[in-house]
Amino acid sequence: MGLGYGDAPTKTLTLDAYWIQQTEVTNKMYSQCVAAGNCSAPVQEIGAPPLGVGQFGDYPVVGVTWDAANKYCQWIGGQLPSEAQWEKAARGPNGNVYPWGNDEPTCDLANFGACVKHTSHVNDYPDGKSAYGLLDMAGNVYEWVNDYYDANYYSSSPSSDPTGPATGDHRVIRGSSFETDLTQLLSAIRHPSPPDYHSHDLGFRCTVTQPKAYAPYCQASSYLPIGGNQPQTGTCPAPDAQVRGNYCSGPISYATANISQGATYQVKSKDFNCTDAVVNGQRVLTCSGPNNSSTDVTVCNPACNGSANATSSAAVCDPGYNLDASSNACIYSPITGQPAVAGCPKGYNLIDRGGQKVCVVGQNQNGQCPAGLYFDSQYGACVSLTGLADAPYGIDNTDLASKNFQGCAAGYTYSSTYQCCQANAGGSYPGCPLGFTFDAAQKTCVPNQVRPSGPGCVDIQLNTAQCGPVVDVCNQFPNQSICIRSGCHWNNTKNICQTTMP
Repeated sequence: MGLGYGDAPTKTLTLDAYWIQQTEVTNKMYSQCVAAGNCSAPVQEIGAPPLGVGQFGDYPVVGVTWDAANKYCQWIGGQLPSEAQWEKAARGPNGNVYPWGNDEPTCDLANFGACVKHTSHVNDYPDGKSAYGLLDMAGNVYEWVNDYYDANYYSSSPSSDPTGPATGDHRVIRGSSFETDLTQLLSAIRHPSPPDYHSHDLGFRCTVTQPKAYAPYCQASSYLPIGGNQPQTGTCPAPDAQVRGNYCSGPISYATANISQGATYQVKSKDFNCTDAVVNGQRVLTCSGPNNSSTDVTVCNPACNGSANATSSAAVCDPGYNLDASSNACIYSPITGQPAVAGCPKGYNLIDRGGQKVCVVGQNQNGQCPAGLYFDSQYGACVSLTGLADAPYGIDNTDLASKNFQGCAAGYTYSSTYQCCQANAGGSYPGCPLGFTFDAAQKTCVPNQVRPSGPGCVDIQLNTAQCGPVVDVCNQFPNQSICIRSGCHWNNTKNICQTTMP
């Protein structure tokens, strides 16, 4: 841990295990806490996307003070990460300089400097993930952490699980933002800030050290499965199409996607030029276009011959839920857990537990576990973060549920009859998962980047970055306090803010 100079001398630390959110808290995630009555709305920052607009649901929430961020983390049963926890998650066990390693930052690894010039979806930069799989640990928005700031704390901090000074006037901000200069992207840099500070490029993520086994929500949103992950029985397989990211080559901006071998594609915008090639066995579509722009690309399976594809099939629910035909919502409907002659219902896995064959919740049709669970490959099922294999998610057992479920988040009440969390009066249930947007016409969640587009076809959206010469993003800050908080350097001699050390 540390830079080796200044307020961050190098130290070797030992940390206990902890869970940390893979992404920064999004507008969609934070708005659920507001709807539950436990969080105040963020400050609407100039130039920042508004909280309640669906197209910005997967952007990081900004305009939050330290107290607001801390309250959200407490609501989900966690807290803001300590500096040490944040830095380990960013740098990995080998102490990488950047989340992705030690290679110089580029616009396909992180949203910084002149790449995009605004916040972006929290899953737009998979190539820049840390060793532990975390996204946006560099770029997009700065992040609050739990510690008070003390420039000399590292010299006296304990070698195991340091939690920062006991008191202080400032809290710590870590990471970097979409405005940060390349020289300030190092994962070990620290920033002091008053706890009531908020900004258009400051957000947060949470850690959980002792997760609670919350009961499932009584209602959830249905969704259209992403092409390629759902069963194809009776339908023509939709082509695989996955957005990779974007990058700059000098002033020219490029966006890339993986597509199926043999698939055809059509670019909707005349301003984009696209070519495809096979790279390490994967067919890659590369498009150049105007800076900071987007286009839809329709990718089709020519073998379909007008047959319906799987992504245009009916909405589905996670295991443990049944689709309500009138509302298209998913209603929690646990099963007995005993396999029938034909085996377990769709979405459940058959395992041997103590010599008895039982049905347990498996991954959904997008290859993910229901909210609050993760897939344990050795166990062969989705399990609770608490490590309780017998936690009865999706299993109808009132006695076991009462012993294992530890209540609900604030704004919800546990129903022993239905074994799930009901929204209090005036509240709402969680909306679409990351990467999905609610479609009011279909009353279901549809994928953001891959959408059904007629028989045998899907649409993907490619977005280009803002390319060109590196600009000085620091000289706009008029005083020393804002300058330092923004990851820049204050030149006392010239009384200006600079991107490099004076």
